[in-house]
Amino acid sequence: MLTLLKTYFGFDNFRPLQEEIIDNILKQKDTLVLMPTGGGKSLCYQLPALKLNGLTLVISPLISLMKDQVDSLKTNGISAEFINSSLALPEIRDIEKKSLEGKIKILYLAPERLASSGFQTFLKKLNVGLIAIDEAHCISEWGHDFRPDYRNLKAIRQSFPAIPVVALTATATPKVREDIINQLELQKAKVFISSFNRPNLNYFVRPKRRTFENLVSILQKYKDQPVIIYCFSRKETENIASDLREIGFDARAYHAGLPSEKRQKVQEKFIRDKIQIIVATIAFGMGIDKPDVRLVVHYSLPKTIEGYYQETGRAGRDGLSSDCILFYSYGDTVKHNFFINQIRDHTEKSNIQKKLQQMVDYCEQKTCRRNYLLSYFGEGSLLEEKSNCQGCDVCLTPREDFDATEIAQKILSAILKTDERFGLTHIINVLKGSHNKRVLEWGHDKLSVYGISNKVSSDELKYVIDLLVGEGLLGRSADSYKTLYVASKGRIFLKQKEKLTLKKPHFEDEITTEVKKKGALDYDEVLFAKLRSLRRELADDLRVPPFMVFGDTALQQMSFYFPQSTDSFRRISGVGEGKLERFGKVFIDLISSYAKENNLEEKIIAAPRTFEKKIKPANGRSLKRRGSTYSITRELLLQKKTIEEIANLRQIAPGTVINHIEKFFNSGETLNLSHIALPPDRLEKIQEAFQKTNQWNLWPVKNLLGEEFSYDEIRLARIFLTQK
Repeated sequence: MLTLLKTYFGFDNFRPLQEEIIDNILKQKDTLVLMPTGGGKSLCYQLPALKLNGLTLVISPLISLMKDQVDSLKTNGISAEFINSSLALPEIRDIEKKSLEGKIKILYLAPERLASSGFQTFLKKLNVGLIAIDEAHCISEWGHDFRPDYRNLKAIRQSFPAIPVVALTATATPKVREDIINQLELQKAKVFISSFNRPNLNYFVRPKRRTFENLVSILQKYKDQPVIIYCFSRKETENIASDLREIGFDARAYHAGLPSEKRQKVQEKFIRDKIQIIVATIAFGMGIDKPDVRLVVHYSLPKTIEGYYQETGRAGRDGLSSDCILFYSYGDTVKHNFFINQIRDHTEKSNIQKKLQQMVDYCEQKTCRRNYLLSYFGEGSLLEEKSNCQGCDVCLTPREDFDATEIAQKILSAILKTDERFGLTHIINVLKGSHNKRVLEWGHDKLSVYGISNKVSSDELKYVIDLLVGEGLLGRSADSYKTLYVASKGRIFLKQKEKLTLKKPHFEDEITTEVKKKGALDYDEVLFAKLRSLRRELADDLRVPPFMVFGDTALQQMSFYFPQSTDSFRRISGVGEGKLERFGKVFIDLISSYAKENNLEEKIIAAPRTFEKKIKPANGRSLKRRGSTYSITRELLLQKKTIEEIANLRQIAPGTVINHIEKFFNSGETLNLSHIALPPDRLEKIQEAFQKTNQWNLWPVKNLLGEEFSYDEIRLARIFLTQK
């Protein structure tokens, strides 16, 4: 599996839990996977699909994500297709035909397809090896994104009762997990729960003050990097995007009110790096598989922790350090409460109010935000209470203590003297001595506390009130008005004239703290920019997103190690055999030219770990993978073993065997390999394609020949053609 991982996906090692999940799937067992966005869920079914016999069916509700996944798999040399409402009937029929002929390894389907009895009849004719259910929480009414079409999945389970099913989701409470297992009728399913911690994400909450100016200041630090800004309303997205464009930022609005065609264009341009900034409602993101988003901003308060976690999870999916910034004002709850008050079902209303309050608690948190998120998802505290996560504003900007006794007394007194009937804004207006109409109407300008804190800013008063709520001296009513009242602890504080120490407020307008980029390479930024430009050119030619050529992680490694040979370039993370053939030469040429101009030497890239595996050749003797791995392949070829037989015996990919054969001929060896020769008609077609493209690179020939010929077959043909 490690060989397949490197050959097709370019990675040397698995991420946490991937290996265990894949092993369970290969044992033909049902599996439930809870893994956060960016944790590598897709690989958990894509890799075993290459090993298992038959077709892997993937059910996904996200049409745009299907296309991205399929494009990415094809770029890696894997035969994949999708069937959904975006295709015309002739296209669907062609894909169905290829599926029945065994020419497709992974087929993505929209769940609504399963409602058709005709389509179910087609499915029953397929040789299915694995069924993967993506976004599995959509099947549960208890989930945050229930979709009735997912109820149709029972039919596919009944059609293939003996085929293993893997259900995958990024967020699911224990209740939703149980519902997924019951609804999908998973048999003795093993549940894998990955950590919800995203160590490469940095969490910041900033006061909603001079918000647009602060946003602009932040965006200037993310020049030419992908950014998503989430807003409360459609109108807000339009206004902010327009204002950003006026001052030179390449920003576009995205919301459900836009025509479908326009939404699709905006999304596609963002994925292909033609637009830097998307300003969106929560309608944006579910179908986004863009790994290099470096900043996610919440301009308004999210409704739930689950939604916030999922939206911030769209940052840094490639594992590189990325930032999540939330502008918070308690006043934002008024907008949410307006809609909550329209709900008539008391239980539903209470549950939504509770979730909103948990989001408020997160924003007003004075201890580690990362730990709050982990605790919310039942993971417990990642760190000791007094430890520092080095990745949230609370931990990165420790605050000094100050004597809050006097200011607290004034606030509590103002609340008592106004009969505990008002919310935060009114209390601040009284303390500040405001001539607000409501203050005057109630006669609160006559109170002894009126104007008693006129030299303290409204932001500071709000900050202290939030702290007093957190300390239990104040409370807020559960209704939408959020009336402040003095709790019993606050009354004791006043009566006994206790001392109170709190943390000093922190009101800088910009995020000035530099987050230490854990494990980041000190790469050459000029070369990185040149490689990004080359990547985009190639991606435009292929009509795919740039990250499908190579991700930022790969480009950063290239800009650090300066690989200038095929062997060293192969060791870059994300460089598989297919991408090496298609893109290796142009990237190596650029790196070599840049290194020569700047007198830079190639750095050694550590080789990935290898394993000793026992292989039994025809004579039955045990043979270990020591010394030259090529000599083992040579011995098996001389025994007239086919490429597939050698791959199975050695537990390596067929492409690796073909790579060994290339090495033999390049070094001048002559071997009689007539037993693995291609049929004359297929060899002739490939030869004609090489002649038409007038070059020996594989990918132009593959593009010309299409899905009928694999990369491995074309590479094998090239070996025989060069020996003529």
